[in-house]
Amino acid sequence: MSKNQKFPLLTLKNQKGESFDMHTLLGKPFVVYFYPKDDTPGCTKQACSFRDAYEDFKDLGVPVIGVSSDSPSSHAQFAKKYNLPFTLLSDSKKELRKKANVPTNLLGLLPGRVTYVMDKEGRVIHMFNSQMKAEQHMEEALDALKALQS
Repeated sequence: MSKNQKFPLLTLKNQKGESFDMHTLLGKPFVVYFYPKDDTPGCTKQACSFRDAYEDFKDLGVPVIGVSSDSPSSHAQFAKKYNLPFTLLSDSKKELRKKANVPTNLLGLLPGRVTYVMDKEGRVIHMFNSQMKAEQHMEEALDALKALQS
């Protein structure tokens, strides 16, 4: 994906096992972050950084969505364990990951860690791709959203 491209919107299961239609995100800016696996050190840091700044995103009226190929029940345990207040989507077939062109890392063995920030029309206004800087994903997203507001 590149800037100004429309982000692919699918219907996936959330951590409650319910269908979540991503088209409902349109009409306001939103953040989608892809991560490799629930309850691993980097992914936990990334999720908790979004959790800790969640009020800032909420104040801007911006939903945050986390996506990995883990099951809804795995997401439910992860969300409960770390008190994550946002939606986690199960991309078990890696459809969204493929459509969003999220690269793999470590010779293709590890699913990539990429954060996309979209405007209210669903166009990518910012993307951040870093496997190692898990906590920086939240900062990058928040900075992009603040720039959009000004």
